[in-house]
Amino acid sequence: MSGTNEPPASDQSGESSRHGLNELIAERRAKAERLREHDASAFPYSFAGAEPIAEILPPYERLAPGEETDERHRVAGRIAARRGAGKAAFLDLVDRTGKIQLHARVDVLGPERFELLTTLDLGDLIGVGGCAIRSRHGEVSLRVESFQILAKALRPPPDKHHGLADVETRYRHRELDLIASEDARRLFVDRARIISAVRRYLDSNGFVEVETPVLQPLYGGALARPFTTHHNALDRDLYLRIATELYLKRLIVGGLERVYELGKDFRNEGLSHKHNPEFTMVEWYEAYADYNDEATRLEALVRDAAGAVGYSGEIDFSSPWARVGFVEAIEQQTGIDVMAHPEAEDLAAAIAQRGLEMPTKDLTWSALADDLLSKYVEPNLRPPTFVLDYPMEISPLAREHRSKPGLVERWEAFAGGMEIANAFSELIDPDVQRARFASQQRLESLGEQDVQPYDEHFVQALEQGMPPAGGVGLGIDRLVMLLTGRESIREVVLFPAMRD
Repeated sequence: MSGTNEPPASDQSGESSRHGLNELIAERRAKAERLREHDASAFPYSFAGAEPIAEILPPYERLAPGEETDERHRVAGRIAARRGAGKAAFLDLVDRTGKIQLHARVDVLGPERFELLTTLDLGDLIGVGGCAIRSRHGEVSLRVESFQILAKALRPPPDKHHGLADVETRYRHRELDLIASEDARRLFVDRARIISAVRRYLDSNGFVEVETPVLQPLYGGALARPFTTHHNALDRDLYLRIATELYLKRLIVGGLERVYELGKDFRNEGLSHKHNPEFTMVEWYEAYADYNDEATRLEALVRDAAGAVGYSGEIDFSSPWARVGFVEAIEQQTGIDVMAHPEAEDLAAAIAQRGLEMPTKDLTWSALADDLLSKYVEPNLRPPTFVLDYPMEISPLAREHRSKPGLVERWEAFAGGMEIANAFSELIDPDVQRARFASQQRLESLGEQDVQPYDEHFVQALEQGMPPAGGVGLGIDRLVMLLTGRESIREVVLFPAMRD
């Protein structure tokens, strides 16, 4: 028996616009009740043996149009389209991996089961068993021999052809975005592959994955404001971590010479195309390495992550990445040598003299220097670039530069016009670290908001003796943005923070 021609699709597009949503939900709910009463096989607890659609299709590309087989498969997914009339019908079934056409015939299923299948609604979930065929139009399909209704969609799905035009709806109701868009599903599978590649690289290079507290008695490891919460049983305030750095370095002190943690950090800051208050970071630290070693390691890790998703964009991630000094980069873009203006008032005057934009508040020297980098250097760093050797004032956890007074051995990595990673040759001298913390306290007294709190427990850990070490913090969300070609962090976070 040969395959048949597929009629044009009838996908119920605009269903919810033709009828009121409440009426549609009521109709679908009534159908669900009838199914419970009349179909004993509906809504089972499981559907065993379902195969990913993408794995079924390739072997049957060899079939000639109209050719059939007796090779049986079981698939499960959501009905995305339906077409046909009379004694034959075609349905499109979608799972996470792809789409397959179902060919239903009344002489195979019988009149009652055929009618039940062909009157299901778009969005309903079914499990199907059948034989592989290739239609006369050349589409690999399954001839339906049996099916079960797995779940009833009480609400109509998003329009198949236009998807979700409203960006706010896509982010607030990501499940609808994933139903409507194969591209959205592919994006978050790619995100998972990137994360797996990061872990695989670190695991294969002798790093141990660890977990440190998310609720911390004292936040630290970055210059950012925390979220504060209250622990009722302990009757004390705690902070959601802004970084994992200080705990991970304590593990280096303890003899775990290569460690990493991949997880969520939280910073109580504004929203933008590259900032979400809850974000994913990986930080790794290794003994007996410095920031030069870590630059090489980051290049290799990003290259592996790009390969994991078949990256083919315009940014060239092959080694070596470009390198430029912090001081030189700012001077090239603004004409200001920040080290020649060591006082905040002098630097502010130089910025004003050139008509450059300044922060409206927080006019400390470190804030002004960092603002110049963010506004006038960062957006121009499209190819992968390390900005090296930062002023000590804005890097309280980094080791002093071995040959450049007043600077520390720190780099930030940029690509696509945004920062993606930060690294130090780690400061290991407890006395110097104690003095740096004290300096941060003085900056706080001058009005700077983002400072590193004094952490005596960390200093005492350094007093046990910490080996020379290098460490890196890499933003996973921004890495995913780069490797999937997305312009906003909200695109690559499943459920981003949203304003009311």
